[in-house]
Amino acid sequence: MSKSINTIQSTAVPVNIENIDTDQIIPARFLKATSREGFGKNLFRDWRFENDDESKPKNFPLNNSTYSGKILVAAKNFGCGSSREHAAWAIKDYGFDVVVSSFFADIFKNNALNNFLLPVVVSDAFLQKMFDAISKDAKTEFEANLPEQFIKIVATGEQESFDINNYKKTCLLNGYDDIDYLLSMKEEIEAYEPH
Repeated sequence: MSKSINTIQSTAVPVNIENIDTDQIIPARFLKATSREGFGKNLFRDWRFENDDESKPKNFPLNNSTYSGKILVAAKNFGCGSSREHAAWAIKDYGFDVVVSSFFADIFKNNALNNFLLPVVVSDAFLQKMFDAISKDAKTEFEANLPEQFIKIVATGEQESFDINNYKKTCLLNGYDDIDYLLSMKEEIEAYEPH
C-alpha cells in the first residue's frame, strides 16, 4: 500500500447519504482483527449485501461497476459516531486515497490523516456539483491536489481549495507516520541536542 499522497486524479464513487457513522462504514462485528489489511472487503458491508450474503448484493454504489476510482464522495457529516480507526482502515484498504465531504467528524478526520487517507472538506455547493457531475457522467475525473490544496472537476476546471494541518500535509506528502517524521529530523534534533 503506497503511503504518500501528492496529486490524485481519478474517477469517484458517490455515496450521497448524510450522517454516515463509523458502524455503517465498518460494522462492529468486523473489528476483531488488529492489522489494517483485509478491512476493505467489509466496507459498508450491511449496505452492500442482503443478510450478509455476498451472493445477494444490494443496489449500492460500491456494487455498481459504473463507479470506480480512488476518490469517495460522501454527503455531509461523514464518519460520525464511535471513534474506531478501523473505518479509515476499511476505506483505505478498499482502494480509496481521498474522501470528500462537506463535514467530517473530527475523530474520523484525524484517523484518516493518520492512515494516509486524505479527507477533503468542501462547501455544500461544491459537493453538490461533484455529485451532479458524477450523475451526468460516471467517468468524470477529479483532481485532488495536496501540494496546492485544491480539488477540481477536471472537465469543467471548477475547483475549490481545502484546508489541512501543515504537519499532516508534510506527513502525507512524504509518506511519514509520526515516528518517520521525527526520524526525518534526526540531524536537526542531534544538532540541537548533541550527545
